[in-house]
Amino acid sequence: QVQLVESGGGLVQPGGSLRLSCVVSGSLFSSNGMGWYRQAPGKQRERVATISNSYYTNYADSVKGRFTISRDNAKNTVYLEMISLKPEDTAVYYCNALPPFYPWGQGTQVTVSS
Repeated sequence: QVQLVESGGGLVQPGGSLRLSCVVSGSLFSSNGMGWYRQAPGKQRERVATISNSYYTNYADSVKGRFTISRDNAKNTVYLEMISLKPEDTAVYYCNALPPFYPWGQGTQVTVSS
């Protein structure tokens, strides 16, 4: 049974930064592309960043230049470094495979507010 455990969220002021982590257990992590997704209140879940098994990265236009996705295959962990955060980045952030075929984890709440 694959488990995804996200962490690192919190309350941050506009312009601040956070680093999210996601530990993946029970899968061939290094073989899969991975992504970070987010869901804001009243909105559909959207994909914000992806990283392939060969470390190719891609970003949604709304986060390009501010978010950086990375992975550590030795730790079965994928990261999302977020800088210059904006109130519109407020959401629950999830990681999953690309496409998202694992059961979703609990996510981690990111709130950007002054």
